[in-house]
Amino acid sequence: MSLQETLSTQVKQAVSTAFKIQLDSVEFQATRKEFAGDITVVIFPMLRFIKGNPVQIGETIGNYLVENVEEVKAYNVVKGFLNVEISDAYYLNFFNNIKDEDSFGFVPPKADEKAIMVEYSSPNTNKPLHLGHVRNNLLGYSVAEILKASGKKVYKTQIINDRGIHICKSMLAWKRFGNNETPESTGLKGDKLVGNYYVKFDQEYKKEIETLIASGKTEDEAKKDAPLLLEAQTMLQKWEAGDEEVVSLWKTMNSWVYEGFNETYINLGVDFDTLYYESNTYLLGKEFVAEGLKSGVFVKEADGSVWCDLTEDGLDKKIVQRSDGTAVYMTQDIGTAIQRIKDFPDVGGMVYTVGNEQDYHFQVLFLILKKLGFVWAKNLFHLSYGMVDLPSGKMKSREGTVVDADDLIDEMASTAGEISEELGKLDGYSEEEKQSLYKTIGLGALKYYILKVDPKKRILFDPKESIDFQGNTGPFIQYTYARIQAILRKANFKHNVTLSAVERSLHEKEKELIKQLELFPEVIQNAALQHSPALVANYTYDLVKEFNSFYQNVSILGAETENEKIFRVQLSGKVAQTIKNAFHVLGIQVPERM
Repeated sequence: MSLQETLSTQVKQAVSTAFKIQLDSVEFQATRKEFAGDITVVIFPMLRFIKGNPVQIGETIGNYLVENVEEVKAYNVVKGFLNVEISDAYYLNFFNNIKDEDSFGFVPPKADEKAIMVEYSSPNTNKPLHLGHVRNNLLGYSVAEILKASGKKVYKTQIINDRGIHICKSMLAWKRFGNNETPESTGLKGDKLVGNYYVKFDQEYKKEIETLIASGKTEDEAKKDAPLLLEAQTMLQKWEAGDEEVVSLWKTMNSWVYEGFNETYINLGVDFDTLYYESNTYLLGKEFVAEGLKSGVFVKEADGSVWCDLTEDGLDKKIVQRSDGTAVYMTQDIGTAIQRIKDFPDVGGMVYTVGNEQDYHFQVLFLILKKLGFVWAKNLFHLSYGMVDLPSGKMKSREGTVVDADDLIDEMASTAGEISEELGKLDGYSEEEKQSLYKTIGLGALKYYILKVDPKKRILFDPKESIDFQGNTGPFIQYTYARIQAILRKANFKHNVTLSAVERSLHEKEKELIKQLELFPEVIQNAALQHSPALVANYTYDLVKEFNSFYQNVSILGAETENEKIFRVQLSGKVAQTIKNAFHVLGIQVPERM
């Protein structure tokens, strides 16, 4: 039982004994720095049930706690706030219970609990991954890891958008202008090579539009009648008809892209348990349209199109099948969700990591699945996130103005190298060790900068600002971890020694550090509940700030007694382990030296 749970039970008992009132809940908050105490009971909510002066009520409860709760050593009341002081023995016992627990804060999965499937990345195969994909991947991967740490079984997945007119644009441009070049012949990653032809299509398409406008067509007419677009549309029709030549080219170019994607995923440090492809799933869902028509969830219009009327639910009417019988994106997403449950029967919920421009789409999707009678539909969540902007403005794939993910990763490592060299902290490192460290710092900076922000908020990403060895940044936290590792290497003591409250009292800074450690399991659970890596990131920064205050105010290796030295080194080691655990669920590595 946690300290808060213990105190909650005892405060309720105190109120019952003194005032003959049964409280449903007790409100706590952290004690303000200017007052003595470790945890504060808020009296004001109790005034709805207890008549009297809040100070006197606080005094009555405080006296009861001191007399009946072993962990409480003193209290003070400030207006309607009961500040409770907890004994050193409690914090020492807590620390002794966790000091050798490598997975502190993490909960093993429960065998009888349903799994969760987390979808992220889901790129188009007509271009390489860019900065927007980076935020998507980092968020989805981290949420999956946080859910695992909270005790859930998790499957990571993506649906690869490998069909459609945008894919045909890249294919047609390569066919027209590519001279049979390949990733091998050009030395380019496959996704970049294909992406170049997506840009090339746009350039040539615009030239055709200008020519048609000059010949007397309106802009709208020119856009629709441009020969290149018409040929791309014909290519799509041939693909859907199974044309051997078009399908062969599609398979070849997509295989180039998949190899490129996999290289980026490895560099980014994300992975997947299973993959779905739009070319396999775009027809899924049509059978459930038929089922929905029978049950009255869907309605067929006079032209043969099928709709779902959600106006009574505050939404609008949504088409789920065109009049010619072809599927729309909503039909595909309905079918894919159902197929995933068939493929993984132990899944009881899903998290979709998709930008906030799709908020309405997922409202509709989840509601339709509920109306179709799927019980698991109540456990679907849209991890909606804001876009990533750059100081230079918005990115556009077709114009080639995106920030390429691979280039960004390389730039982050390069910038980390420049700053590290300036600080002059790498004496004795081999060139290979330096390059590995630069990548660890650069990627850590990138991931932390993105993940420390609430997912719903838009980000203005500045690479150089993210690589700072001071402040709320990844490198600052990594540097603190490395500093602790240096302390542990210098220390010479018995790791298995356990010190009791009889053997020593706690310094204020030691106590504050243990209090911060105590919060970690709750932070993991809250982050899982809210699907927010930002809670873990900012907790870690607070932990590091608390450690640095401890480091500056007490001597660790030069402690006056052997017991003090042993305890402070153990405490430092536990902080490092907790930083490592927290950064693990954020997908960030920590260097042993820095």
